[in-house]
Amino acid sequence: MSEFLIRTMRPDDISTAVNWAAAEGWNPGLADDACFATVDPEGFLIGELDGVAAATISCVNYDASFAFLGFYMVRADLRGHGYGLRVWDAAIAHAGTRVIGLDGVVAQQQNYKKSGFAFAYANVRYGGTVAAPPAPQAGVIPLTELPLATVEASDAMVFPASRTAFLRGWINAPGHIGCALVRDGELAGWGVIRPCRRGHKIGPLVADSRGAAETVLSALLARAGGGEIFLDIPGTNRDAIALAQDLGLAPVFETARMYTGKIPSLRLDRLFGVTTFELG
Repeated sequence: MSEFLIRTMRPDDISTAVNWAAAEGWNPGLADDACFATVDPEGFLIGELDGVAAATISCVNYDASFAFLGFYMVRADLRGHGYGLRVWDAAIAHAGTRVIGLDGVVAQQQNYKKSGFAFAYANVRYGGTVAAPPAPQAGVIPLTELPLATVEASDAMVFPASRTAFLRGWINAPGHIGCALVRDGELAGWGVIRPCRRGHKIGPLVADSRGAAETVLSALLARAGGGEIFLDIPGTNRDAIALAQDLGLAPVFETARMYTGKIPSLRLDRLFGVTTFELG
């Protein structure tokens, strides 16, 4: 009789989950696995059937009140046997009483609702090929020159929990480029672009106006050299959608951002690019 066991992922298992995500077309970043492991290593779970990977899931606890679920995958030849539900239950248990967020594929929305998740808004991935713009405008500096606390204060407006370790790792990861726009001594916008299996993704992209977002985005593209890019945008941010459309980007994918418990109050008007669908 086959034996199904669930355990915490080792670092190489997280790489396996990222590779599975790539095979599903999620196009992860080249340094995502190392960055993701900084948040809550105990929150990455793998289900093994007779010692071989069969299912994965993550539910990372950011603090005492918020967790985010991702990497929910079952090997194609093993679907429909209940293995996904078993890793799901283990992940939900890991979160305890925390509010849990996720970005789920639209087709699974009803299943997530049955598990206690409520729809908050859609996130839409825009993609396309762009030329590298001219040199960055005045006021744009490398993100690493800002105190991390300044970045955290801005991030707190668009993300439901403090994520110091993750932001530090994300900003400084190999291949990641961060830019910030400072006006009159204040942070007006900031963002990170990273190389992926295909092209580059921009996220997060946070700004107090469309103009500031456009300036930061232009600086990121100038430093990355243009090419194929992807930008994940809250469907409620009309300025962000207009910015993507003006760049010639088109929708390629959509998720449903859902939460258990009270839906967090976020400044989505400042969120021009979601960090990652896997960890929020």
